[in-house]
Amino acid sequence: MENKILFLRISYWAGAILDAIAFLIMLFPPLFALNNGLTNFNPGMDYRYAMGMGAPLMLGWTALLLWADRKPMERKSILLITLLVVFGEVATEIFGVATGFIAVPAMLLTWAIQLLVSGLFIFSYWNASK
Repeated sequence: MENKILFLRISYWAGAILDAIAFLIMLFPPLFALNNGLTNFNPGMDYRYAMGMGAPLMLGWTALLLWADRKPMERKSILLITLLVVFGEVATEIFGVATGFIAVPAMLLTWAIQLLVSGLFIFSYWNASK
């Protein structure tokens, strides 16, 4: 049982830390530009407004994952719901690459992290469910 809880907690905290970083990246355009390898990035009000709408959601998801950590077994399904967020991010990033907004090399580390955390979430949920 301790092993199951340990993996759940690692998953919750990994997700919370990544979401907190994403919150900061969304809130501060220079961090977004740095993270995505964009030079001469000068976002307009439309970008700032859209990111301003999304950043609190990312902060809320950070809090949700920390809340799940308080009762890890009972709230393990949060990991599956969180995968929807991760997959949505990946879809958006693929769109960004397909439109030429972001270069593939700039996304490789992000995609590797998303793949690892998705695997961790799936394993942790499965491990806790058996």
